[in-house]
This record gives sequence, C-alpha cells and structure tokens, in this order.
Amino acid sequence: MPSTRPVRLAVQIAPQHAPYEKIRDTAAELEELGVDILFNWDHFFPLSGERDGLHFESWTMLAALAEQTSRVELGALVNCNSYRNPHLQADMARTIDHISAHGTGTGRFIFGTGSGWFERDYDEYGYEFGTVGSRLDALARDLPVIEERWGKLNPAPTREIPILIGGGGERKTLRIVAQHADIWHSFSDAPTLERKLGILATHGDAVGRDVSEIEISVEVSRKTHAEAEELHTLGGTLFTVGISGPHYDLAKVGDWLAWRDALNAP
Repeated sequence: MPSTRPVRLAVQIAPQHAPYEKIRDTAAELEELGVDILFNWDHFFPLSGERDGLHFESWTMLAALAEQTSRVELGALVNCNSYRNPHLQADMARTIDHISAHGTGTGRFIFGTGSGWFERDYDEYGYEFGTVGSRLDALARDLPVIEERWGKLNPAPTREIPILIGGGGERKTLRIVAQHADIWHSFSDAPTLERKLGILATHGDAVGRDVSEIEISVEVSRKTHAEAEELHTLGGTLFTVGISGPHYDLAKVGDWLAWRDALNAP
C-alpha cells in the first residue's frame, strides 16, 4: 500500500562528458527547480558514451556541491565501499554533513553506498575486484565500523546521517538493507519490487527490524508515470531520474517534478 511519506524526486547528475562548470551550473538549476535530492555516482570513468571521456570524482564534487547549495540533500548513488577505508568513509561523510549544514545547522548529506561492480575502476586504480559475494561481505563488515566511527568523531555529525543502500540481491544485499538502511534503492519494476519487499520483510523479522521504517527508492529514468504510480502504490516514495553530460536534459526533470507535486497535492 502507498506510504504516508511525501513523494520525493532525486536527480542523479552523471559526472561524465561535461566540464565541471556545467555540472556545477546544472546542480544550481536543479535546486532552483525544486528537486529534493542531488546524486552523482562513485566511479572513475564514464559508464556510457566515450570510454575515456570527461569524468570527475564523486566525493570531492559532493563537498563542493554541499557548499554551493542550501536546500537539497545530496550524496552518491552510490559510493563504492571497496575504494576507501571505512573509517575514512565515515569521516568524509561527517565532514560533508557539516559543510552542507551552513545556514541551518543541520546537514543534508545522504550516505549512499553499495558493494561496487565496475571492474575497470578496480583494475585501473589498483583495488582487488574479488567476487560479488566478497564485496557484499566487505560491505556488511564495514557498515558497523562506519556507524561506530560516527559516534566517535569530534565534532559529531549534525544529524543521524541517513544510509541509503543500493542493490537488489535477495540473500545478502536485502539483509544488509534490513540491518542498516534508512533508504533502499533499486531498479525494480512493480512485480519485482512487490516480491523483493516481501523478502526484505523476512530479513527484517530475522534481524528484529521494522522495515516500514525504510524509505523505498526506485530509478524511473526509463519508466512512464503510470509505471511509477504502480511503484508508489507498493510503497515507493523516492523516485530517481538520471541525466548525463554533455547536455543535461532538464525538460524531463520538470515533467517528473510536476508528477511529484500532483501526487503530493492535498
């Protein structure tokens, strides 16, 4: 059934095929348009288009966008857990949380994370690729370390930093979601989402978590409004649209914003 949470729209600005100035200006325009969240991604090379095209690193960009913006939440969709020590990840997240708190005292950073998958990143930057299972095991091991480090940092984060976990693996990923996530992000269609929500609930029972606390996020870049409404009926409330350089298409963002506002209307 539909959640009582308001519907939110996130836009993932792919940090590829565009100069930084274009990315910066696009972020400013999206905040002005009224999107709820800005995401980038945590890769070192383009995921589409020219293989060696323009590309920028995620976390340093997020720090700059945190200073530039004043209202939108922001984060990576998603951070690759394999690329950084968990204590460092916690400290970086806490620092961006504070940078983004200017003017209000409350941060806007979302810690979006996942186990990683893009083998070229690993090969060219010298990380061990391992297996899907070993990367998920590392994520399960590192998330408690990150949460514990947040409790030790001085100054502490300005708020309980929301954890978004991306992925749909039914045995390991959804169990990690049940244990740690405030937001679960997937690429599901409605039948898949319905089935996986049942699996997530089972994991929640196993770890003693009420999974209704978890916000459901779904990618809708290639979906229709009618398909998104099916997802909303199942409990989805955060809908993510991806845009890529060199020419970021904001027309479709406006279309999804109007859809969001219609659903949220009294």
